[in-house]
Amino acid sequence: MKTIAIVATGGTIAGVGQAGKTIAYHAGEFKIDQIIESIPMINELANIEEYQVLNVDSNEMNPSRWIALSKTINELLAQDTIDGVVVTHGTDTLDETAYYLTLTINSQKPVIITGAMRPASATSADGPFNLYESVALAIHDEAYGQGVMGVFSSTIYSGRDIQKVNNFKVDAFDQKSLGCLGYMQDQEVYFYSKTFKKHTYLSRFSKKDINELPHVGIVYFYAGASAQILYDMAQYHEGIIITGSGSGNYSQDWLKAIEDLSNQGIVFVRCSRVTQGIIFNDEIFDPHHLCIPGNTLTPQKARVLLMLSLSQTHDLEEMRHIFNEY
Repeated sequence: MKTIAIVATGGTIAGVGQAGKTIAYHAGEFKIDQIIESIPMINELANIEEYQVLNVDSNEMNPSRWIALSKTINELLAQDTIDGVVVTHGTDTLDETAYYLTLTINSQKPVIITGAMRPASATSADGPFNLYESVALAIHDEAYGQGVMGVFSSTIYSGRDIQKVNNFKVDAFDQKSLGCLGYMQDQEVYFYSKTFKKHTYLSRFSKKDINELPHVGIVYFYAGASAQILYDMAQYHEGIIITGSGSGNYSQDWLKAIEDLSNQGIVFVRCSRVTQGIIFNDEIFDPHHLCIPGNTLTPQKARVLLMLSLSQTHDLEEMRHIFNEY
């Protein structure tokens, strides 16, 4: 059998609350060995090695923890005895961690990220089955070279595009209009598509030893939003992600502030608060092309890519190319 390392970081999948209830629980209470004990059939799929690197609510994740997590996974995958990694993670910021790992894991071996919407102490907890199917995907030959993937509710998503779209239901994830990669049925795997963006072993960021990331913030445009928000953010950040209306749009006051701050070296990326669509160059809202189009990335994922980009270059044209490639 193949050997899969399960790297646990906490989250609802390890949460504990009142027996049977799905609310008012504390995330990151159970250890990974306790969760695995509830899934005896998982040992029929693979040899399991357990690594409890964190046990926190995913809202406590941050860039320094991303860096440490990525280093741990890269070290595990470099071992000939490890055939793949499954990461357990809270759902609130799972999409950000998944994209960071997509860009920084330097291996073709499968990395699967999963979690749960119900705590381990709830009736019909979804975490154990998500974990079982994630291990089943990690051992599957077709998962090799596919990059980081997420598994939830028997559905396979790419690490680049996975997004939490529901804060209540068990089936809480999607890839917006891009569709999923495939489906699971217990231990069976069915792939139907793949991502064409660069990832993992093909990523320029996976070849570098990353120890620190530049500060990048996210601002949200709304009717009447003051441009002072941009100036305040620029005091502490090298880059700013604009969550604009429509196609990444904003007011003329914001346009003036963007032009001013761009001249001071602040890098801007335009994204949208609308959940469907794509951001291109815009001759009206960005006539001098000072902002990098965020493509199909959500603001929080654009932040991840901009932080990594700024760690290697401050050339605007090079960063435009990076956002098109990744």
